[in-house]
Amino acid sequence: MQKKRLGCLTGTGIVAALITILAITGFTFVQGGSLFSPGALNAHQTGAVLGNVHSHAETGGNCGACHTAPWDSATMADRCTACHADIATQMRQVATLHGQLANKGPVVVACYDCHPDHRGPTAALVDMSSQQFPHEGLGFSLKGHTRNVNGTGFTCQDCHTTDIKTFTQTTCVSCHGQIDVAFMQAHIVAYGPNCLACHDGVDRFSKAFSHAGFTFTLTGKHASVACDKCHNQAFKLTDFAAAPKDCFSCHKQNDSHAGRFGQNCVTCHSAEGWTPAKFDHNLAAFKLTGAHANVSCPQCHINNVFKGTPTDCYSCHKQKDPHNGQFGTDCSACHTNTSWSEVTFDHNKSNFPLTGAHSNVACAKCHASGQFKGLNTACVSCHQDPVFHAGVLGTDCASCHTTTAWSPAQFNRSHPSFGEEGGVNHGGATCRTCHPTTVTTFTCLACHNSNNPSGN
Repeated sequence: MQKKRLGCLTGTGIVAALITILAITGFTFVQGGSLFSPGALNAHQTGAVLGNVHSHAETGGNCGACHTAPWDSATMADRCTACHADIATQMRQVATLHGQLANKGPVVVACYDCHPDHRGPTAALVDMSSQQFPHEGLGFSLKGHTRNVNGTGFTCQDCHTTDIKTFTQTTCVSCHGQIDVAFMQAHIVAYGPNCLACHDGVDRFSKAFSHAGFTFTLTGKHASVACDKCHNQAFKLTDFAAAPKDCFSCHKQNDSHAGRFGQNCVTCHSAEGWTPAKFDHNLAAFKLTGAHANVSCPQCHINNVFKGTPTDCYSCHKQKDPHNGQFGTDCSACHTNTSWSEVTFDHNKSNFPLTGAHSNVACAKCHASGQFKGLNTACVSCHQDPVFHAGVLGTDCASCHTTTAWSPAQFNRSHPSFGEEGGVNHGGATCRTCHPTTVTTFTCLACHNSNNPSGN
């Protein structure tokens, strides 16, 4: 019966595997680990002895001098700082470059991000190109600075012109001034030269910036207002956030009311336009009704005086008072705000009630020249003694006439010729029947003539 093979686990296979392992181990021992090395280490010497060597190359291919096994608790950074103790000290000082990188989480900065090796004995140990240097760890992103004005890619020297550890903000002005010099000049005047106080490289204040995400949204006329009009002397982000959100803080300089209406501008004004204002006069002590609703504000509020404006009629209407103050100052006793000419004066409350034909007489007929108070109420003051009376009947018009009509008159006194019975015997006659011209002349022939001796 033939024995079953166990794959490559034959005597020959096992021997071949052992020979291969021994060969690799021997080569590694002889070559000092170069079999696994990605390249030669840097041989630059500073004169100082760190970790018993003058350069990385002097480690003699001892990978463990810098690299740690996956199961070790130590990291490669621990190996670096064990030798570079001065850098370990800097990482605990936030004011230093390494301190900022170590304390600017959540960005994790490894030593090899800036100090790569295995690139040959003469290659630089510092490589801080914008493509790999974690600039976000310093509080300024390079995402918005990938290209220069001329289209070339940014290098460290474009911003750090003298020393990689230092940066002057005049570089910002110089570079952005090439894009728009007028804008930069105005921008510095408005917000100061400290660019980093507001800008962190992520373009938060670019043209795509929207005010809609804030408590004060820009609507109406506010949408076209320049930022520095509201954010005046804003030299850092906290200054922008501290800008007042009420109308009066910005508009008090142009307040035509001089603060007399308080500081709640939105009661009358809107963001759509400072004028026209929409003041609800019903909120005031003086409601605008009738013809007052169409009166322009300056007619009552002369010289923009609002608070304390009198609310009585006479203060505004006294200049056009046809009564010249004879009726006092209570205009509303006769007039309404519907129309000045719509008079509601009750003459029956005066000492001369209007009855009969008097009720239809225009005011000016009796109140000539605008005189009202102190008028003579005697009939003769308006009704002059007619020529017919010949001045012999006196001025007591009411003894014969009534307000119903001036004629026919009723002679109520004893007739000088016929006595009290004269009115009975001549009841059908009028005064002019017997006195055709004046009361001092008379004739009987108007009735008693040859054709009618009895006068009937």
